[in-house]
Amino acid sequence: MNLDIFFSAKPAIIAHTAFAFLALGLGIAMLMRKKGTPSHKVIGRIFVLAMALAAITSLFIKGLNGDNYSFIHLFVPLTFYAIWELFYYVRKGNIKKHEKAVKGLFFGALLIPGLLSFLPGRLMWNVFLGG
Repeated sequence: MNLDIFFSAKPAIIAHTAFAFLALGLGIAMLMRKKGTPSHKVIGRIFVLAMALAAITSLFIKGLNGDNYSFIHLFVPLTFYAIWELFYYVRKGNIKKHEKAVKGLFFGALLIPGLLSFLPGRLMWNVFLGG
């Protein structure tokens, strides 16, 4: 592991990665804990905030595709749609759809793009496996 590569990256990349790893930890904790408790609600809100901030900071990251956004940026609208959906369904009392939206956010907007960030040549590949 070479953390020097990570800490020499642009501030937007460092912030994005920090929010994504925070969301990962909170998401795992939230999915493993009992649902509906006050702590579940607090962890869930912080998880959603971390996901929103990860999505926003990703908009300041370019370079994989020249000065344009890359395919991985398609996950930004997915993230915001899932956040809207999970709040909408919990307020409507539809816990099954709320849970589905949360899992979609966690797996579809966090884990999948997170795994893509470990492709050869990308920063996380270089930090953990390459550099």
